[in-house]
Amino acid sequence: MIETTPDQKPKRFVFALLPQYSAISFTSALETLRIANRLSGTTLFETVVCSESGESVYDSLGGSFPVDSALEDCHRDDTIVVCTGADVQKIVTPAVLNWLRKCGRSGVAMGGLCTGAYALAKAGLIAPDVPVAIHWENQSSFAEEFPDLQISEYTYTLQGRRYSTAGGTASIDLMLHFVSETQGDALANLVADQLMYTNIRVLQHSAKVQVADRVGFRHPKLSEILALMETNLEEPLRPGDLAQTVNISTRQLERLFRRYLQSTPKKYYTDLRLQRAQHLLLQTNMSVMNVGLACGFNSASHFSRLFRQRYGMSPHKLRGEPDKP
Repeated sequence: MIETTPDQKPKRFVFALLPQYSAISFTSALETLRIANRLSGTTLFETVVCSESGESVYDSLGGSFPVDSALEDCHRDDTIVVCTGADVQKIVTPAVLNWLRKCGRSGVAMGGLCTGAYALAKAGLIAPDVPVAIHWENQSSFAEEFPDLQISEYTYTLQGRRYSTAGGTASIDLMLHFVSETQGDALANLVADQLMYTNIRVLQHSAKVQVADRVGFRHPKLSEILALMETNLEEPLRPGDLAQTVNISTRQLERLFRRYLQSTPKKYYTDLRLQRAQHLLLQTNMSVMNVGLACGFNSASHFSRLFRQRYGMSPHKLRGEPDKP
């Protein structure tokens, strides 16, 4: 047991579960706070779990967690944590948005796990100068719907009374921050040890969510090239320009892609753009033509042909719509 300096009352977290919420994001956050309470020998952090109806909802694994109540009024000292996952655009209801806005007017701190930042943005509760962390699969659609908001390259963010994570174990980082902020680094490090978590990632050194990290290697030149590709999907760069930017030859560029990705630069770049198109088709109401343009395809027929080759169906069919003549 470690000596702590608790506040007059426990810090209260209100977890709002929406259908299909990320199980790992929610349980990672909850477990971090539970361990902090156990190691301190007192209730430093109080947790309340709620849903829109007050009934349990299914998570990403098809299971459910006991719910304490329906959406309730929160106090200014509370922290709301919105837990969401896939299909967040379809899951967030007007009732949830109205509840968030009401709590926001009261000055309640709030954050989102995985894709939860979408709910806060949809409710108009994120200012343009507040960076947002959201799962990488949802970054493209988020940027299209909220062009004035900043998407962070880090796995979690904190600014003012707004917090967000990009999913997975980033919830641990965020909750360890709260433990450290209120009780000091000693307890936070003990909690990290209990979780078999290596060391606490402060925000300044938190891992960036980049495509190079996701494919599992650290070749510096290739990482630079992939970052360039990922930030230039609407207006793709030529292989020669990519190579020149990182000071290698076009031949070296091709060798790197063959060795590490078993692909060519052109094919890999096209696949990245098609992947973004798939996300936009599923997560936004943009027209198929505008999706194609946003992903660097100036010809609708060319876009449809490549999309069909990649995914086995046309962009319209992916949405359950009839193909256009």
